[in-house]
Amino acid sequence: MTTMIRPGGTIGIFGNGQLGRMIALAAQPMGYRVHVFGPEAGSPAAQVADEETVARYDDRTAVERFARRCDVITLEFENIPVETVRWAEAITPVRPSSGVLEVTQHRVREKTLCVDLEIGVPSFASVDSLESLHDALRGVGLPAVLKTTTLGYDGKGQAKIATASDVPGAWSSIGAREGILESFVAFDKEVSVVAARGLDGSFTNWGLMENVHANHVLDTTVAPAAVDDQTADHAIEIARQILEHLDVVGVMCVEMFLGADGAILVNELAPRVHNSGHLTIEAAFTSQFEQHVRAICGVPPGATTMRPSAMANLLGDLWAGGEPQWDVALADGDVKLHLYGKSEARAGRKMGHLTALGATGAEALARVVAARGALRKA
Repeated sequence: MTTMIRPGGTIGIFGNGQLGRMIALAAQPMGYRVHVFGPEAGSPAAQVADEETVARYDDRTAVERFARRCDVITLEFENIPVETVRWAEAITPVRPSSGVLEVTQHRVREKTLCVDLEIGVPSFASVDSLESLHDALRGVGLPAVLKTTTLGYDGKGQAKIATASDVPGAWSSIGAREGILESFVAFDKEVSVVAARGLDGSFTNWGLMENVHANHVLDTTVAPAAVDDQTADHAIEIARQILEHLDVVGVMCVEMFLGADGAILVNELAPRVHNSGHLTIEAAFTSQFEQHVRAICGVPPGATTMRPSAMANLLGDLWAGGEPQWDVALADGDVKLHLYGKSEARAGRKMGHLTALGATGAEALARVVAARGALRKA
């Protein structure tokens, strides 16, 4: 038996960037109010929210006041302090919970969870000193990747170790702090499953998606991934196992490597809506954002029927030569533009994305990449 939070209720969001913005835009047509919490005023999410609290995540008084004004709270990103979530969930439900966050914001705990579930992951070892890093390399081998256990994203907080001479610099680059050493995976594809789990245990997903990264930042996503049905089904089952074991309520993304031999290795877990699921806004009957709102509010899930589609991220680099040529890119009527309301374009900063549909994923990808390329054409 679940208690539905009815339209008219208030959804709180810890984090006020573009993901919070898109959650708010999905919640409001369903009749929900949205209250965002974050340290910066005038954020992308605050521009469209009904209410905004500007405060630090360690301000317990502000967090508790915020919690009392919400019927349910969710997370825009996984680096919210666990203690902050615990303060809030003592007053109102937070979905996903602090227990989910405690695992998924720590890379060693993530990998250990997968090992316990007998799910494949790259070889790894926990390190907490330069000496332990040298010891770990003897077991993990070279090449390897050293990462911080917390707070890293989009390639931040990680360094590749190709030879033993790289070790001191890698250790210094992550701040000489607790980390995880992982074997370097020579993968055939990077893929992800964006899935949702409801209060009643219902499980939905949008199939297996194929991702390409550039400089550690997601560049394009194609749906469906160009793999056989057995591989896609296996990846989805892995996601189901993880969401069920963690008792996730809401959307979670499971990022994976697909080896040339067909082996699937879990790379990271993101307990939130995800960049690789942005194309569901146009491609699916129910987007990841709407499904997340449905899940955290105890509303039955919507259908996730998908059309072949592709997404291309728009980084601040595109503004280097002036305002992009939106009219040229949008001359293709099957291309959609999403901008996030960020005031300053910086190199590497996610400013928006383009989505395209097609008869196949490959056709959609060609269309969206061509549209992005047209943004800079003279």
